[in-house]
Amino acid sequence: RYSLFYNHLKNIEESEGGLDKFTKSYKTFGVNQLADGGIYCKEWAPGAEAVFLAGDFNGWNPFSHPYKKLEYGKWELFIPPEDGCSPVPHGSKLKVVIRAQSGALLYRISPWARYVVREEDKVNYDWVHWNPPQSYIHKNPSPKRLKSLRIYESHVGIASPEGKVASYKNFTYNVLPRIKDLGYNCVQLMAIMEHAYYASFGYQVTSFFAASSRYGTPDDLKEMIDVAHSMGITVLLDVVHSHASKNSEDGLNQFDGTDSCFFHSGYRGNHQLWDSRLFDYANWEVLRFLLSNLRMWIEDYRFDGFRFDGVTSMLYHHHGIGTGFSGDYNEYFGLHVDEDALCYLMLANHMINSLHPECITIAEDVSGMPALCRPVAEGGGGFDYRLAMAIPDKWIQIIKELKDEDWNMGNIVHTLTNRRYEEKYIAYAESHDQALVGDKTLAFRLMDAEMYTNMSVLMPLTPVIDRGIQLHKMIRLITHALGGESYLNFMGNEFGHPEWLDFPRIGNNESYHYARRQFNLTEDDLLRYKFLNAFDRDMNRLEERFGWLASPQAYVSEKHEANKVIAFERAGLVFIFNFHPYQSYVDYRVVIWCSSLTVAFKYKILLDSDAGEYGGHQRLDHNTEYFSEEYPHNYRPNSIMV
Repeated sequence: RYSLFYNHLKNIEESEGGLDKFTKSYKTFGVNQLADGGIYCKEWAPGAEAVFLAGDFNGWNPFSHPYKKLEYGKWELFIPPEDGCSPVPHGSKLKVVIRAQSGALLYRISPWARYVVREEDKVNYDWVHWNPPQSYIHKNPSPKRLKSLRIYESHVGIASPEGKVASYKNFTYNVLPRIKDLGYNCVQLMAIMEHAYYASFGYQVTSFFAASSRYGTPDDLKEMIDVAHSMGITVLLDVVHSHASKNSEDGLNQFDGTDSCFFHSGYRGNHQLWDSRLFDYANWEVLRFLLSNLRMWIEDYRFDGFRFDGVTSMLYHHHGIGTGFSGDYNEYFGLHVDEDALCYLMLANHMINSLHPECITIAEDVSGMPALCRPVAEGGGGFDYRLAMAIPDKWIQIIKELKDEDWNMGNIVHTLTNRRYEEKYIAYAESHDQALVGDKTLAFRLMDAEMYTNMSVLMPLTPVIDRGIQLHKMIRLITHALGGESYLNFMGNEFGHPEWLDFPRIGNNESYHYARRQFNLTEDDLLRYKFLNAFDRDMNRLEERFGWLASPQAYVSEKHEANKVIAFERAGLVFIFNFHPYQSYVDYRVVIWCSSLTVAFKYKILLDSDAGEYGGHQRLDHNTEYFSEEYPHNYRPNSIMV
C-alpha cells in the first residue's frame, strides 16, 4: 500500500511539479477570473468531440466560444477582457456545452462550479458565475489544533424551530452561541456540498465545489466559519468523496456524454444500495479533482478539516454490502480491498498534513480497517480519528432487547474500550443516523409517547420519564468518559429532542414539520428538557477543565454484574455509575489508582446526574468529603468509601 502511495506521489512530483501545484487546480479549472479582467476556462472531458461555453454573456450562443483541445482530454478557453472589465459578469448564468461522440449537444454544469442555484419553478440547478466585487475577508485566525475534540454534529438547514430551510445567517447568530455555551469546541457541518435532493441529507452531492445555495451565499458560509473561529470553535466539513449523485443535468454523471468520465464504467461504477456513481480513484484527473476539492474547502472557506463519509464503501470492492466484520485480518487484506481508493485516502491525508498540518481528518469506517488512523509513513491511512460506530449500536441493542436488570456491565465496558491501540476513536451515544425517520433517538426509545404528555414539571414525574431522563444522562457521560479520545453529539440530541428527523419529500407531503430542531424546548422552564441540556453543558465543561479525552485510556476497576456498578479512573477523576434499576448503596467501596499512599487523598463530587439542576432526586450531599485509605479492594491496595 505504501509503495502504491509512494509511486503516485513520485509521479505527481515528476509530471505535475509537485503536490502543491497539482492540488491548486481548483484555481485554474472551471471558469476563473484573471487579474486583467479576462476569463480563463478549463475542463476535463475526454469523451467530448468539442466543448463550448454558453450563457447570459453571449446570448446563449452554443458555438461562439469554443474551447481549444489539449492533451489528455483537457480543454481550455480564454476570453479577453472588454474595456478592462470581465466579459462574464458576476451573477450571470453559464453552461458548458459538450458535443458528445453521438453528435448530441449536452448542456452541463462545470464540475468545478462554485455556485449553483435552483429557482422555485425549476427542477434542475443553474450554474451562476460567482465573482463578487468584494469577497468576504476572514478576520479571525483558525483555532489551534485541539487536544480534546467535543464535536457538535450539525445541519444548517434544520437548525431552527421554524418549519423551513434555515440559513447560514441563522446558524451564525443563533446556533453558534448555543454550541459555545454547551461546551462544544468543534462543529461538524453536514450537507454543505451542493446536493439537488434536500432529503438526501447532503449525501448525494451534485456540485462538489459549490456550497449549498439553499442556505445562502458562499460569503454567508465564510462569515459563519469566521464567527465560529472567533469563538474558538473548530469547523469540520462532512465531505462526500465516496460516491456522487446520478444526476447528469446538474451533476457529474455523464459530463462528457460517457459513463466513464470521473467514474468507473459499467457495473463497477454504480452503487447498488445508494443508487449513485462510484469514482475511479486510479484515474489521474479524478485524483486532481478530489484532492483539489479538499484544498479549496480549506483555503477558500477556512474549514479546519474533514469527516470523510462512507469510507467503508471506498475501502472494499464489495462496499460493505452484505458483509460482516469480525476483526479477522483476512477481512482487511486481499483482493477484495480497493487499493486505489485506499491510496487516494492516503494521498488526501498526506496532502492535508503536509500543506495544512493543523487540519483534522476523521474516517467514518464501520469495518475496523487496521492502521487507518496511523501515519501514512507507517503504511497507515493517515486519519487522525475514526468513529466508534459500535457504541451507538450497542446502546440501541441494550435498550431494545434487555430488561434493566439484565444489562451486562462487562459487555458495556468491553464495547466502550474495544479500540485499536494508538488509534484515536470518536465516541458517541447517537448521531444523525439514529435521529432519521425509521429509527429512534435514545430519548425517544427510553420515553416514547410520554414525551408528548409528561415532560412538564407541572406533571408528576412518571417512572418512564424518570428512568428515561436518568439513563439519558448516564449513557452520555459514560460514553464521553470511557468510549474514546473525542466525543460527538448530533444537534438537539443533547436535550433529548422529541420525535425523529424527516426531510420534506413526496412521502410526507413535502412537510418541514420534522425537518427542524426545537431549541426553544430548552428555554421553557416548565419543561424537563432543560435538565438534560444543563447536564450536557456541565459534562462538556468538566472535560474542558480536566481533559479526559486527551488522557490515556481509563483504568476500569469495577464491572459488578450483581450490583450493576461500573467504576473507573481517567485524568485524575473517579467515575462511578450505578445502573441498578432500584438498588442504591451506602458505604460503597471503590478502588483508587495509586501505587502508594503517604497521605490520604481527598475527593469531592464534581458532577452528579442525581443533582436537582439535572432533574435528579438530590440524594447525595455535595458538601461531603471522601478520603482515600490504604484498604485493599479489587486487587488494588487503596480505596475510598462513597
